[in-house]
Amino acid sequence: MAVHKTPSCGCCSVWIEHMKDAGFEVDVHDMVDMGPVKERLGVPYTKGSCHTAEVGGYLIEGHIPAADIKRLLEERPDARGLVLPGMPLGSPGMEVPEGQQQPYTVELVRRDGTTEPFAQH
Repeated sequence: MAVHKTPSCGCCSVWIEHMKDAGFEVDVHDMVDMGPVKERLGVPYTKGSCHTAEVGGYLIEGHIPAADIKRLLEERPDARGLVLPGMPLGSPGMEVPEGQQQPYTVELVRRDGTTEPFAQH
């Protein structure tokens, strides 16, 4: 898995540890400007987050749980990848000591750029 992130992002580093703990090999690329990566991979304009990853030919945008990525790689849908817009509280890398979690939806990005729900948390 290649992860593109800004050098100073702490929550990205915590998400990377979540991926490593789940068994992914992670190659980190610190970048000042994430725009070209998001454009190259086809991240929908309103679906961005703080880091973008590539794995198995798919884009992974944001704090997506490792289990959802593993499911994507097992099912191999004809799609660009997964997005989790924003930085939902309680998602991997966005945990808080009090254990609070806001509901969030991981979305599948189809080849045409449209999205549909993939997993609810």
